[in-house]
Amino acid sequence: MTAADERRRAFTGLVVAVALVAGLPAVAQVNPLPPDKAFRFSARLVDAQTVEVRFMIAEGYYLYRDKIHFAIEPAAAGLTVPRLPEGKIKEDQFFGRVETYRGDVIVKLAVKDPKPGQQIVIAAESQGCADIGICYPPTVQRVTLALPAGTVVPDARGDSPKKSWFN
Repeated sequence: MTAADERRRAFTGLVVAVALVAGLPAVAQVNPLPPDKAFRFSARLVDAQTVEVRFMIAEGYYLYRDKIHFAIEPAAAGLTVPRLPEGKIKEDQFFGRVETYRGDVIVKLAVKDPKPGQQIVIAAESQGCADIGICYPPTVQRVTLALPAGTVVPDARGDSPKKSWFN
């Protein structure tokens, strides 16, 4: 058994135990997805200063809008996060009236100080639940991206070269 299989088995056991204590005996027969499968996170470069991030939320699962946060490594690259898209209002048994997402959620992030050729890591913290009444603890997922290296081109006056980005 691999370490991932052991973690998945331990996680499933924990979820079932919590569900039983919470009075949800039917959950013992369900095999919930691990959080990285229930809430698949990906990121891609749109251009040298824009990263598009996406959560693909499995059927029967949802993410809390106010529990989604993004960070960039190295922090010196800076990150501007626009307002998240509106979610659907849900009366949640755990958090009351909240906004949630189902399906795909796409957000564009602006990198404030990109360095040509630099590798950056986009970290997304999120929290969500399954419709069967199971909530996951906050989870952090990371994607590493390489910013374009750029090329050297003369400026308009022909003085000194300057960097420009491939798009």
